[in-house]
Amino acid sequence: MNRNILIRCAWIVGAFLLLAAGGCNNKKSYAELLKEENKSVNTYLADQNVILSIPPDSVFVYGKDAPFYRLDEEGNVYMQVVNPGNLEQKVKNDELVYFRFTRWNLDSYAKTGELSEGWGNATDMSLGSASFRYGNFTLTSSSQWGAGLQMPLAFLGMDCEVNLIIKSQYGVTSEMAQVIPFLYNVRYYNAVSD
Repeated sequence: MNRNILIRCAWIVGAFLLLAAGGCNNKKSYAELLKEENKSVNTYLADQNVILSIPPDSVFVYGKDAPFYRLDEEGNVYMQVVNPGNLEQKVKNDELVYFRFTRWNLDSYAKTGELSEGWGNATDMSLGSASFRYGNFTLTSSSQWGAGLQMPLAFLGMDCEVNLIIKSQYGVTSEMAQVIPFLYNVRYYNAVSD
C-alpha cells in the first residue's frame, strides 16, 4: 500500500514538474527580449535618416526632418535634434534640470506600424513636473529617469528639444526588466525658466 502511495505521489510530482516546465517555456528569456527590443528600434529607424556617429564639431543638423544620431557605441540611445536650444547656456554638473516629455512605446509601433497614444507630462499637466540633477546619479530623483534622458545635454544648450530613442537599459530604472524601448520627445529647462 505504501508503495502505491509513493508511486502516485511520484507521478503527481512528475506531472506537476512537467506542467511547470511547460509553463516556463511560454516566457521569453532576457536575451530574446533584448533581441525583440533591437528589432522594434530598427523597425522605427528604418524610415529615418540615421547617422552612426556624433559630428566631430558637435554641430548637429536640427529640425523636424533632422537625422537621428547614435549617441553611444552600443546603439542604446539615438537623438534627433528638433531645436538645439541656447548653446551659450550649457548645463553644469549637478544643475537642476526640469523637462517636459511625451513618450511612445516602440514595441507597439513595431507590431502596428503606428505610434500609440503618447504619455507624459508635456500634455498631461496632472503628472506634475519632472526633473533631475545633471550627472548626479547618486540621487534617486535623477537616477530613476535613466542615463538616456540626460545624454543630449552633453551636446546641446538649455531650452533644447529633442526626440530620443531610448532602449530599456538607459531608460526609466523601474521599467528596465520589461525591456521596452521608447521614443521620447523632450524639452529641457533650467530651474528659473520652468
